[in-house]
Amino acid sequence: MELQVEGNSRVLENHSETKRGQNVCSTPLEIGGNEAAAAAAKASATELKSRVNSVTAPPCSSAEPPGKGSKDLGELISTDPVWAAMRAEARLEAEKEPLLSSFLYASILSHSCLERALGFVLANRLQNPTLLATQLMDIFDDVFMNDKGLRHSIRLDAQAVKDRDPSCRSYSWALLYLKSYRVAHALWNRGRKVLALALQSRISEVFAVDIHPAARLGKGIFLDHATGVVIGETAVVEKKVSLMQGVTLGGTGKETGDRHPKIGRGALIGAGATILGNIRVGEGAIVTAGSLVLKNVPPHCMVAGIPARVIGPVKEKDPSLTMKHDATKEFCELMAVDSLQKRPSG
Repeated sequence: MELQVEGNSRVLENHSETKRGQNVCSTPLEIGGNEAAAAAAKASATELKSRVNSVTAPPCSSAEPPGKGSKDLGELISTDPVWAAMRAEARLEAEKEPLLSSFLYASILSHSCLERALGFVLANRLQNPTLLATQLMDIFDDVFMNDKGLRHSIRLDAQAVKDRDPSCRSYSWALLYLKSYRVAHALWNRGRKVLALALQSRISEVFAVDIHPAARLGKGIFLDHATGVVIGETAVVEKKVSLMQGVTLGGTGKETGDRHPKIGRGALIGAGATILGNIRVGEGAIVTAGSLVLKNVPPHCMVAGIPARVIGPVKEKDPSLTMKHDATKEFCELMAVDSLQKRPSG
């Protein structure tokens, strides 16, 4: 990640100082009603607390603070465990790697809440000569601080990355390298469609992820690597879905109206899979890597091939959480049977 600690980021740091203490957002411990996610974050932050002498928190946290100006990590854990874990990790990493201390301070430790830290990180990565970092920071701040559902979603997204990506070893990594798409969607819903499209265009250019701002994505979505993911305007991705790199949720031509796929809760879509048209992938289904899906997929079924067809059942309720999508044995057996059946007799 390229973030200029001196220069633009210093301007942003000073810019964020003027926001501190304003619009304190409220995020319940359950992280939007998901007690399991809150418990996981709380356990991680509590474990980190024993290794951190003191992690100073600015006057506001991204939840209702126990007391104005509270700086105690224990209190921050009880109100916003995801943010508490991120701050504790950043403090430990800064002590372990002094070369990164300025970067971690500018990106995490100097901010009053998770929303402003994420806004800062995204503004630094998305800025260009016509989209200034300070302007982007103001846009992100306005969207985050006035959309409680969005604040819930970014915490569940961070938890999803931490839970499902074995290479992500900390909550702070999820924040620093998150390829966020939710701000553009929030702007679209507010009627600011030109700005939403401009922001999404820049996100696509920087992150190689093209998600139309009108697409509806549920909470706790995991985009593994995310590179090459394309999601069309009328697509719907329900909560707890996992999408691997190179997935396309597209249309089948120039038709208008509702023309993109609908992905059910807990589904797992493998790398390079292409799903086309206004069809539905059922809850808990698995689409294996490289498949081309042109018709509905029943719930809790695994499909594979070009075109894809059902090759077996899925036992897990939410395969997206286990990330087990190796269909090699079943697929090879199916291909072997097909080959024998098609072989000419004699």
